[in-house]
Formats: sequence, C-alpha cells, structure tokens
Amino acid sequence: MRKAQAKKLPLAPDPKFNDIQVTRFVNCLMWGGNKSVVLKAFYDALDKVSAMTGENGYEVWKRALVNVTPAVEVRSRRIGGATFQIPSEVRPDRKISLSIKWLIRFSRERNGKTIADKLANEIIAASKGEGAAVKKKEDTHRMAEANKAFSHFKA
Repeated sequence: MRKAQAKKLPLAPDPKFNDIQVTRFVNCLMWGGNKSVVLKAFYDALDKVSAMTGENGYEVWKRALVNVTPAVEVRSRRIGGATFQIPSEVRPDRKISLSIKWLIRFSRERNGKTIADKLANEIIAASKGEGAAVKKKEDTHRMAEANKAFSHFKA
C-alpha cells in the first residue's frame, strides 16, 4: 500500500468554455481515447440543447449537473456479523464525480442515434428535474433516509 496519497494532476480547461468541469465530463465520456471526437460530440449535444430549449446549452448542462448531484449516500459496514447500510454525506469531489458518471451512464442507455442526441436528451431531462439520472439521485437519497436509524454506526 502507498504511504502518501497520489497527487491529483491539474486538468486543462476546455477550449470553448474555458471550464475544467467540461474537461472532466469529456474525459469520463471518452471511450477509446479519442478526445477530439468526444469533445465535438459534447459541443454538438450542447448546441442541440440550446436549439431545443432556446436557452444557453452550457447553462442548461450546469443546471442538469446540479440537479443530479447527490448530497448523501449509503455505505456498507459490517458490524457484528451483519452488514448495515450507513448513510453518510458525500465528499465534494465525489459529488461531482457521481453526477458526471450518472449523467453519462443514463444518457448512454437512452435511445437515440448518436451520443450527442442521447446526451442532449438526458441533459434536458435532468435540467427539468426528470430523467433516469435524477431518479438515481432520488433513489440514493431515499435509501439514505430509510437507513437513517443506522447513522449512529458512523466510523
């Protein structure tokens, strides 16, 4: 096991919006290591979002990420032979990571021709507080609420 925790490498902001969060999102969206293709698909998705909603696609995407971001989650802990689901607050870095992963995962599961179409539809749904990614967040919160009785087991 490592003695010191690995240092986080700083991400370069994306060329269009100059935002590190966009780079992080694109890196998670990337399959096969071709970043320029994925970046183009992401920008196409944001263009489609702005065409469908009449708002700035970047702002809608930011709102969608906020709507998908969880505040609490459950973590499994073994105590006396039984496993308990213990609700705990999510670290700020993990909050962003989870919201990005959920948005990408559920956009991939959507039906549409291209990833840009799928992503655009999921972003619009999430910004309205609908869609599978928002449902995942609500399910996570509901699970934490149901297991609130075990919160005194926190380590």
